[in-house]
Amino acid sequence: MEKPLGFVALQSIKRGRPDPEAAIAQIRQIYFKTTKRTIEHDIAHAIELLKSLPDEETRDRAAVYMDGLSQMRSDWAAPQRTARGKGPGGASARSKSTKQSKRR
Repeated sequence: MEKPLGFVALQSIKRGRPDPEAAIAQIRQIYFKTTKRTIEHDIAHAIELLKSLPDEETRDRAAVYMDGLSQMRSDWAAPQRTARGKGPGGASARSKSTKQSKRR
């Protein structure tokens, strides 16, 4: 199944390249306002803004926010764990199967 393309605001396409400082400010705003529900859209939008930055030095300034967005996406995509931190197939499931096989 193909992933849908990310959403990019129509305003950012119509206006052309944003001012580098404005683009970094917008990436920062995306970082602070993103939610689990909007992370994919927000990353796609931030990438488009990052592509508009003129040089490597300016992109480096936005990198911390991009790394943060990536980390949030990874954290939110991880399988949910139980209260003890041992989900299906985790350490407790393996130890039970090991104990059972030793009894036989």
